[in-house]
Amino acid sequence: MTPRQVLLATAPTCLAACLLAAPARAAHPAGAAAPAAPATASAPTATPIEHLVVIYNENVSFDHYFATYPKAANPKGEPAFAALPGTPAVNGLMQDKLLTQNPNFLNKANGKGAVNPFRLDRSQAATADQDHAYTPEQFAYDHGRMDLFPKYTGNTRGGAPGAFSTKGQVMGYYDGNTVTAMWNYAQHFAMSDNAWTDTYGPSTPGALEVVSGQTDGVTLVHTTKKPYTLKHPSYYIKDGAGDLALISDVDPAYDVCSSPSNQVMMQGRNIGDLLNAAGVTWGGFMGGFDLGTKNPNGTTGCRRSTYSSVIHAKMTDYIPHHNWFQYYASTANPTHARPASIAAIGYTFDHNGKPDPANHQYGLKDFYAAVKADNFPAVSYIKMPAYQDGHAGYSDPLDEQRGTVALIDFLEKQPAWKNTAVIITWDDSDGWYDHAFTSPTNASFNAQADQLDGPGKCGTGTPMDGLHGKPVNGRCGPGTRIPFLVISPWAKPNYVSHTPITQASVVRFIEDNWLRGKRLGGGSFDATTGSIMGMFDFKHGGHVPALMLSPTTGTVFAAK
Repeated sequence: MTPRQVLLATAPTCLAACLLAAPARAAHPAGAAAPAAPATASAPTATPIEHLVVIYNENVSFDHYFATYPKAANPKGEPAFAALPGTPAVNGLMQDKLLTQNPNFLNKANGKGAVNPFRLDRSQAATADQDHAYTPEQFAYDHGRMDLFPKYTGNTRGGAPGAFSTKGQVMGYYDGNTVTAMWNYAQHFAMSDNAWTDTYGPSTPGALEVVSGQTDGVTLVHTTKKPYTLKHPSYYIKDGAGDLALISDVDPAYDVCSSPSNQVMMQGRNIGDLLNAAGVTWGGFMGGFDLGTKNPNGTTGCRRSTYSSVIHAKMTDYIPHHNWFQYYASTANPTHARPASIAAIGYTFDHNGKPDPANHQYGLKDFYAAVKADNFPAVSYIKMPAYQDGHAGYSDPLDEQRGTVALIDFLEKQPAWKNTAVIITWDDSDGWYDHAFTSPTNASFNAQADQLDGPGKCGTGTPMDGLHGKPVNGRCGPGTRIPFLVISPWAKPNYVSHTPITQASVVRFIEDNWLRGKRLGGGSFDATTGSIMGMFDFKHGGHVPALMLSPTTGTVFAAK
């Protein structure tokens, strides 16, 4: 049985119906019998961008990485950073006494964690994971005062030696001596200082937003949880319109690596469905997804792991609740089946005209193999193995830098680089302090989960329609500010965009570039979010030099 047949055989009727209703105009590799919309890696585009690579890292607020950009401390023994002439300012902490008279320092409700923002150096790369749940983040933002981060999202567990020893650790930030590669990418390409999560909350909502712009329409497959309350937090709420909305982490149903206790599926569509219908090649590529690979330490299967010398621990490579496309019956590969061949990567059907077993879901090494074989998908979503995804508590900025830079260095050497764009962004802020606040444009009024503007309140006005065309709760946002970089020969160099965008802006760009502006519908934020087109120069661009960096230090090898 194929992975989708397995899913159909075990899933509830509603999920089977969703899969059977998946677009019929699917992608075919060259040489196979052509469907209604045969796929091509060079599908017509509205811009010169023929390949989009989305590196989706974990849990970083904008201020956590760019608080003092472009000014670094440059202490002895750390990679030095010097800003290029004319580097534009960003909306960071170098203003309004935010470094010395911060609201979180002045608000004594934070207790011993009441501290000003402070610099973390490279020796403090391994920090605690902060609380980044939907409701605690709203409490921390405190009616937009941004003054209760230590109390509500601060954490000290797992802090590295020398890191701040109270819940005030949440106020820590890195500069260009640690997140050196990210600062160098910002110098040579384009960055936004006005990018946000679509809603408050952690990884799974962020994973769904960047492929669907939607967290409404949850189907509970296995659950030990009741809807969210303050005393008994959960991963879902009743949306007020007869359905369920996702507000926290939970594993995708039927994935062989998922926890058996709590599993869900999503009822809506994602960008993969639209790409299939248009015959555009695409894939989701995740570290650890290939269960047949054996790591150097002998681990394999769902327990494949990698040791990090930065955090001094061994971490499992694959995390199911980060896997964007596994939550949808139409794009799931629950058994982690392998593609029929490298040539089939990115396509729905193999060379024999049969559905490819992988169904667009692959391991990270498959991306490298496909590009090397001149089979570069038009759209690729990338997730590093867990130890390199940047998530505090089990990853760190130095390991994250190694994985991210290695991939971009590789891409810049390819002939297709001249028409490629890489987006680096993050799924949530991890609860790290960020001074910026934007009033919600989509309100939510769940009596328990929503607390931004008082009990049961997050924003004002009528909530946007959800999946089934009625106003729904559980999607209050924009939520927290995150970094967002565009790396491409077509990016505006050393440019900072102030245009408001969100995670769903990635979906919007794909739709505008390959799909003539077709939208997902069903209440997706793709219809209302901002555009990233202004971060490119398609009229005079295409000439920004490639930037080769050291994966270890993030410093420049060459720009040519």
